[in-house]
Amino acid sequence: MKEEADILFRAEQMLASLRDELDEKQQQELKLWLELHPDQAGLMKQLTDGSELNGELAFFNETDRTDAWQKLQHRIEPSGVDRKLRIWPRVAVAAAAIAAITLGVWFYYFSSKPNSDHKSHIAVQDDIKPGGNKATITLADGKVIDLSALKNGVVIKKDGMSYSDGDTLQQGDFANVQTLTASTPNGGTYNFVLPDGSKVYLNTATTIKFPSDFGRGKREVELLTGEAYFEVSKNKQHPFIVKNASQQVEVLGTQFNVNAYSNEPAIATTLVEGSIKITTGTSSKIIKPGEQSINNGKNLEVREVSTEEVIDWTRGDFYLNHIDFKTAMRKIARWYDVEVVYDASVPNEMEAGGWISRDKTLSEVLQAVEAAGQVHFRIEGKKIIISR
Repeated sequence: MKEEADILFRAEQMLASLRDELDEKQQQELKLWLELHPDQAGLMKQLTDGSELNGELAFFNETDRTDAWQKLQHRIEPSGVDRKLRIWPRVAVAAAAIAAITLGVWFYYFSSKPNSDHKSHIAVQDDIKPGGNKATITLADGKVIDLSALKNGVVIKKDGMSYSDGDTLQQGDFANVQTLTASTPNGGTYNFVLPDGSKVYLNTATTIKFPSDFGRGKREVELLTGEAYFEVSKNKQHPFIVKNASQQVEVLGTQFNVNAYSNEPAIATTLVEGSIKITTGTSSKIIKPGEQSINNGKNLEVREVSTEEVIDWTRGDFYLNHIDFKTAMRKIARWYDVEVVYDASVPNEMEAGGWISRDKTLSEVLQAVEAAGQVHFRIEGKKIIISR
């Protein structure tokens, strides 16, 4: 698999760097990769000290295979941290282990792969496949168009609608401007090119409204619920506005993400590129790239975030590093269209960590989470029951 090859390549590259065997181009390539993986970069920095590297190698050599990861985890994580759950899916675990104990990555990755001797604690009768391309467009007259699961995008123009590959979807022009409603169900995503050329990517369980033609006035889109990523075409004369019941986002041309799920504690608006103005009630803020506004209905706060973690879904990933465990489970539940039930033994404050592809089946994702040894999953039909 591509992930496996990349993991082993990075392991070899990092070991070669420690031995000072990389040329300038290779060293620059490794540097860029480490910048995208700050956890590994921090651990790599520690290992540049010879004594630290020798200590880690000695630790690996003296560690029994049956408890290697448990010991490594205790060495990496701060001691005395209460109610912190570190979930490192297998590929991500290997990536972290590269920097923590370079020669151990080969052992850990392949010894942790499922095999005939591995007994999963997750009983699955009919495994649940990941979501895919699912969406509808509702016209002003109430007609609902089911979009093809074999396509991933729709282009809306004055002369009608077509799929992004050029196949016709709806012939005839929109002589009269009408309101269109695009929706994805649980487990569905879809992309749309709006009449002005702006692009919007809908995450699962998301609904937006927009006109079939923006005309010469302001360009306004309503996000009713869910999460959407926007790439707005620049037009200084016609501001682009994304609104919902709690706030309004005004832009000229930029890239940003709005998370407005009803079961999340606040609306999170994250700026990737450009500049946006967020208004709620009598309060307004302008945020910069790499910042996120949090609107809980009472206050509007701004904080710095890693945009890679926010727009992970647009790239087909679950990036769960340093986020609340139950927030992570809500992401998973929406994508696989399942219900999550917590046993009383599960604390409210746990932290997730790591990465796993959204292309995996539900059991593969849950097995990766359960591998951390802190939670247990039981699947009953479309319900996930979690215990400590």
